[in-house]
Amino acid sequence: MESVGSIILYFVVALSMIVFSVLAVTTRKILRAATYLLFTLFAAAVVYFMLDYEFLGAVQIAVYAGGIVVLFVFSILLTSRPGDNSERLTSRSKALGFVGALGMLGLAGWALVSRCANFASLPAMESLTMSDLGTALMGTGENQYLLPFEAVSVLLLACIIGGVVVARKR
Repeated sequence: MESVGSIILYFVVALSMIVFSVLAVTTRKILRAATYLLFTLFAAAVVYFMLDYEFLGAVQIAVYAGGIVVLFVFSILLTSRPGDNSERLTSRSKALGFVGALGMLGLAGWALVSRCANFASLPAMESLTMSDLGTALMGTGENQYLLPFEAVSVLLLACIIGGVVVARKR
């Protein structure tokens, strides 16, 4: 049985993830949006640590909260005036967007409930070692992820080069 403190911590972290992710997409100041994204990514790392996935939590902090958010801030500072407000977006189809959001929420809820109902019939997971995890992440065989890892690094490099080119034109 879980302790009451860990359950309360989970709900505090989940609430902070919801609040900061909503703030990240609704604020009109772009540096604040990047900061709210950073807080959301830190909260996700806390969830990983609570699940005893220390390695994944450390990767979350090092790669996403560290590298990706710094890349975002770097590109924001290169390409725009960070103190300015963005212009308010106008749309005539807010009702369609709201219906679409409710539909996706229902679909996500259905997927979660149907997946949780099948957990009792799944076999128990084996203990995963760091060697197995490293082989899966950096291997070149079937169900191994070296190629997607390298593709993401090339994509990030292209984003950095694009940001520098845009900044030099100004």
